[in-house]
Amino acid sequence: MANIVNLDRVSKGYGAAGQLLADVSLGLDDSDRVGVVGLNGAGKSTLLRLLTRTEEPDSGRVTHRRDLRVAWLPQNLVLDPGARVRDVVLGTAWLDEGFGAEHEWAGDAGVRAILDGLGMPYLGLDQPVGPMSGGERRRVALAALLVRTADLLVLDEPTNHLDVAGVDWLARHLVGKRGALVVVTHDRWFLDAVCTSTWEVADRTVRGYEGGFAAWTLARAERERVAAATEARRQNLLRKEIAWLRRGPPARTSKPRFRIEAANALIADVPPPRDSVSLQRLATARLGRQVYDLTDVTLTAGGKLLLDRLTWQVGPGDRIAVVGANGAGKTTLLRLLAGVREPDGGQLRTGSTVRPAYLSQELAELPGTLRVLEAVEEVARRVVLGDREVNASQLAEIFGFDDRRLWTPVADLSGGERRRLQLLRLLAAEPNVLLFDEPTNDLDTDTLAALEDLLDSWPGTLIVASHDRYLVERVTDVVYGMFGDGRLVHLPGGIDEYLARAGAPGAPTPAGARDNGAGPAAGGGGPGGAGGGAERADGTLSGGELRAARKELTRLERQIGKLEQREAALHDQLAEHATDYGRVAELDGQLRAVRAEREQTEEAWLTLAEQVPEH
Repeated sequence: MANIVNLDRVSKGYGAAGQLLADVSLGLDDSDRVGVVGLNGAGKSTLLRLLTRTEEPDSGRVTHRRDLRVAWLPQNLVLDPGARVRDVVLGTAWLDEGFGAEHEWAGDAGVRAILDGLGMPYLGLDQPVGPMSGGERRRVALAALLVRTADLLVLDEPTNHLDVAGVDWLARHLVGKRGALVVVTHDRWFLDAVCTSTWEVADRTVRGYEGGFAAWTLARAERERVAAATEARRQNLLRKEIAWLRRGPPARTSKPRFRIEAANALIADVPPPRDSVSLQRLATARLGRQVYDLTDVTLTAGGKLLLDRLTWQVGPGDRIAVVGANGAGKTTLLRLLAGVREPDGGQLRTGSTVRPAYLSQELAELPGTLRVLEAVEEVARRVVLGDREVNASQLAEIFGFDDRRLWTPVADLSGGERRRLQLLRLLAAEPNVLLFDEPTNDLDTDTLAALEDLLDSWPGTLIVASHDRYLVERVTDVVYGMFGDGRLVHLPGGIDEYLARAGAPGAPTPAGARDNGAGPAAGGGGPGGAGGGAERADGTLSGGELRAARKELTRLERQIGKLEQREAALHDQLAEHATDYGRVAELDGQLRAVRAEREQTEEAWLTLAEQVPEH
């Protein structure tokens, strides 16, 4: 390994935002693959600009190895609207002058392979950039970097605007690409798949950890555990000192001065709270038995058929993920369920108690002329939070907006803060159905973890359209795919099955995966209570019998989950009482009974699953 970049006691700040980085020293080797994490506004993008020498530090020094070739994808880039794809990818329409004619350019076949991998197979090299969407322009720019040979590839949110298959392809492409890599992304699955080390930007410094996102999470948990133990010892000592001060003569001057000073130091030495977002369970309106019933629904957009006679049922408590390529119709489906648009054919019946909250990809619905507190009060002045009632300012504080930010105009908030405010306003309305369209956009990993913690205990119905594999696998129970052929297909194998069916190069094929897609006249059914309408499975089961069977499958799945948890708890108890032979024998008997019950329940599930179509 050879060192290629060094930061020596670097500091950087911006006016009102203050100092973001102070006295930071770090180095980067030619084979390092670094993921950068931290809260919105902590200075991640600033660190990348310093690494690439796009900006100079206020103090300190950034040095590059001689003739270092750096490829850099910023969050905000500007492409010449008159340029063609060929000009950007093969030419120098926007890249730094560090890339010149002496470098090897990829051939047209290699370029097309990269564009295909990034989900843009329809693009011709002579297509103009001007009419493209922001996401398409960003993917063209990313392709321009990937076809080049670089010593250091620096990517700021490269997974934005990529679907699940595109993120999977990019991860596998980067793993096989030579050179150093530094990447900022909120996609935690991507971080684990690509990175071998992690930099955490927090408290104006950068801390390094071995491993990807999972390793960093464990390391941070251990650090916080040690800090908590230290704080517990400090609090215990504090209680003793205060008790000592209260004993004896009331006049503090009558006590030894060094003991008084020690007690005052303990009282003053309170560590600052970590700047994190704490989302707690908000009140939810009661949800009846019916949520959404779609019968022979046809949906089109821009002349393209998105859904062809879909029959689908969504029940209370269902936790559904919808995945698919960009343009497959995920957003249009959510807009249909949210009541923003009507079906082009068929019927959509919505339960009378349904109160949906629709989180769109756009931030346009935020009132830019209002301040943060006013934007919250516009939705609700008081909200029930768990077992207590809070006002708008308290709710905003829970979502990470302190007193200083409460009076900030919405238009001046960062992308992550605006996304957080968007979530806050939705949840303040106390919905019972959440419709999330790419909810992870612009959110930092801490806020995402807090959001997932909230969704864990969400008592209502959740439907998420997302390319974030980590989120999908974390908070949903069933996955449906949209493949652009008018069907909504249930995918028992989850994301792996989606990648296999979408034909992603090198994608794993899950064991037992088979063609279970719905035909054009039926929607996807499966676990979680989302079943087909009146179709028959094999000519023997009616629609009502199918729904009953699917509900029983859901019940059996939940029972299996509880038995697995019970089994794990018994294993823990066996380890705890390893030296108590009497207790071990008792626990072993319970464990055998639980295993037998789980096996019996799994057998019942398998028998029933064979009778129910998986579409």
